[in-house]
Amino acid sequence: MSSLALPSQSVGDLTITAISDGYLHASFDFLANIYPADAARMQQNAGITDHTSVHINCYLVRGNGRTVLIDAGAGGFKQWGGRLRANLLLAGVIPSAIDAILLTHAHPDHVGGLIDASGETAFPKAELFAHHREVAFWQDDGNLSRAPERARGNFLVARQAFDGYRDRLRTFDTGEVLPGMMAVPLPGHTAGHTGYRLESGGQNLLVWGDIVHFPEIQIPRPEVSIAFDQDAQLAATTRTGLLDLASSDRLLIAGMHLSESGFAYVARRTDGGYRMASAGRAPA
Repeated sequence: MSSLALPSQSVGDLTITAISDGYLHASFDFLANIYPADAARMQQNAGITDHTSVHINCYLVRGNGRTVLIDAGAGGFKQWGGRLRANLLLAGVIPSAIDAILLTHAHPDHVGGLIDASGETAFPKAELFAHHREVAFWQDDGNLSRAPERARGNFLVARQAFDGYRDRLRTFDTGEVLPGMMAVPLPGHTAGHTGYRLESGGQNLLVWGDIVHFPEIQIPRPEVSIAFDQDAQLAATTRTGLLDLASSDRLLIAGMHLSESGFAYVARRTDGGYRMASAGRAPA
């Protein structure tokens, strides 16, 4: 299989390829503002047979002399994902060829793949870029002590990743992180949750991180939040605003929990709500 078999989009001189890391599962009990039965019905109506599966995407960006990875998947943490390395090879990329990794945030399904099974850094030549608030949150012992038991392992995974890349860790606030790659603050999901707007040749694409986990549920019903959101109300407000922007501007979207197709548009429904549209053609 060649890299041509992997879903890709061109943005000017950049080529963006969706690299699947596999799946995790999240119970509908983690969702708020929707009954589990209604969530299951929406998944069924969308043709999704494994209702509670959540796909994990990473994105490979090539161009301007750089090979950049956006997020690194779960790396097998809690038996989630773990397919990133093999799928990068399908794209013709070995780990040492990655020169920069941009993080949307530091939840385990985004940073677990930064460290390999032996405890070494999985990308030996890559600089790691993360929002300064994200790094500060996970390294704060007070936040760790206040975290519920189920979430404490998340701190250990994030700290292991940041420590492993400490000599290559670069923090940012706003603006251009790398040439043609702009940080977009997307508050609510985590302290420093960040999207990336990729721009080249008058074209652009937005990598929107974890704006949704169940796209067929949360795009039509943006008020539905998930227990992984640190501030559920703010995350819902951010999601609604971004859906409005994406539909109005016909903005091509890449998302860490979209399907394996990797890319989509957001279209406005006749009733004023939103729906996901194929990336094959921008909605009218």
